[in-house]
Amino acid sequence: MTTNGRLEVRQVASEIGRPHPQRRVLRGLGLRGPGSVVVVDNTPSFRGMIKKVLHLVQVEEKKS
Repeated sequence: MTTNGRLEVRQVASEIGRPHPQRRVLRGLGLRGPGSVVVVDNTPSFRGMIKKVLHLVQVEEKKS
């Protein structure tokens, strides 16, 4: 099941001092540090990853 659109994810906080699983999620999303931005598909798997690090990122929906 996929939904239309994509999500723009911007890292706004550092991973320093964060648990290792949160660091791995940030890397899995393709984020490399504060200020980096990636655009990912709006799928349940990516939304689940974003939910784990929502306090470290900003998310904006982009229309395809």
